[in-house]
Amino acid sequence: MSLPSLVLPRVIGHRGAATYAPENTLASLREARRRGATWVEFDVKLSGDGVPMLMHDDSLKRTTRLDRAASATPWATIRQLDAGTWKAARYAGEPVPSFEAAIACLAEEGLGANVEIKPCPGREAATAVAVVETLRRVWPARLPTPLLSSFKYKALAAARAEAPGFPRAALIDELADDWRTRAEALGAVCINTNGTKLTAARAAEIKAAGYLLGVYTINDPAVATGLLEMGVDSIITDAPDIIAATISA
Repeated sequence: MSLPSLVLPRVIGHRGAATYAPENTLASLREARRRGATWVEFDVKLSGDGVPMLMHDDSLKRTTRLDRAASATPWATIRQLDAGTWKAARYAGEPVPSFEAAIACLAEEGLGANVEIKPCPGREAATAVAVVETLRRVWPARLPTPLLSSFKYKALAAARAEAPGFPRAALIDELADDWRTRAEALGAVCINTNGTKLTAARAAEIKAAGYLLGVYTINDPAVATGLLEMGVDSIITDAPDIIAATISA
């Protein structure tokens, strides 16, 4: 395969800058930029009535304290929830952002994005289509082309069918011998994997095959340094400032 025009930074903020601010919020995206990140990663799923929004869990309980499934809750309810107090009192009232609001924030901050399609069960294709439609409509031309990723094969396959021009990353927690077959089936240009499980031999195999290689979620500077020495292109981290400082030291 040939390398895409996509160029990834060595450090990407995980869910914004999740060490410092409530994950998947505008505050977290802005904090990532304040701490030197040029790209962020975040999760997009659908509300009950189909609005794409930033949320990791299928349940709203952990980050908003509303014990209800995201897929059963309308956007009008979700948008009024407090997604910040669970992290720190100073973030009280921080809302769950829509995907559109997040993109507007990226434009203001000059941030690129790894958009993880994070569907609730049974909504893989619908979530992917909503993500792609939103990107086509409002993604700023001045920002780098976003990278789409997902653990769900059906989601990335739907994204490929809907918009083959958007680069895709296969999210694979532990890389088995069939990793390349899975990546090729999705037309992926990047492999994103669990950095604590990646071996040097597998990293060399991925790079020799011409793929970009990202790892998550690495907050230990020594581990990050070792992964870069193995050929990893991007470190996805909750603390982008700490990892970047280590890399540049």
